Formats: sequence, structure tokens, C-alpha cells
Amino acid sequence: MAQVKNKLVIQQDIIVQLLGQLNVEYQKTKSDRKEIAHSYLGSEEDLSFLEELELVTVSIRGYASQIEASAGVENREEAIANLHQLRVFDRSAIAEFYAETRSGYLQMRSYIRMLDYLRLLILEYLQMA
Repeated sequence: MAQVKNKLVIQQDIIVQLLGQLNVEYQKTKSDRKEIAHSYLGSEEDLSFLEELELVTVSIRGYASQIEASAGVENREEAIANLHQLRVFDRSAIAEFYAETRSGYLQMRSYIRMLDYLRLLILEYLQMA
């Protein structure tokens, strides 16, 4: 029991650190986001890459912020189910962007990987709690 509690504290600390790093990385993608906004437009039916990324970002960062503030989230089971569905690379606009930009937008590609890693850490944390 104490071992699990210690692991949760360590995991919480990692989540908080990664959230801070993710916020810094997001700021670094500002110029990429401006350029991408003109190049990767969604259709009227589909969300654009940036719209899709923002939706996923807000959800994942929201869970991380709750963990930072209170060591947990409201509606834990619902959050776990939602995090399973928030797989970053299952979002078609994000997956297409990532596949099409192998040699460009390195900062944005790094941000996307970090965001999905944060999602996985939060999911693991909530499943252990």
C-alpha cells in the first residue's frame, strides 16, 4: 500500500513537471501554428488540424491541472474512459499532419508526442489511484 502511494506521488510529480514543460513547448510552437493555420485547413464537416489539437490539448491539460491541484480528478472512471478515447494519433487531422510533416515542423511534432505521453501518464496514474 505504501509502495503504491509512493509511486502515485512520484507519478503526480512527473505529470506536473511534464505539464509545465508542455506549456513551455506550446509557446514555442506559436510561429508553427500561424503557418499551419494557413496550410492545413479543415473542411466544413471536419475539424482542422489546429482545432483538433486544441480540443485534445485542453482536455489533457485540464486533467493534468486537476491532478496538480488536488492529486486526482472529478469522475475518475469517466476521465479514464475519456483518456482512452483521446488518443492523439487516432485523430485523423493530427495523424495526417504528423505523417505529412516528417521533415518539418519539428517543434510541433515534438509537442504532439509530448501531449500523448502526458495523456498516457495521466491514464496510468488514474488507473493506479
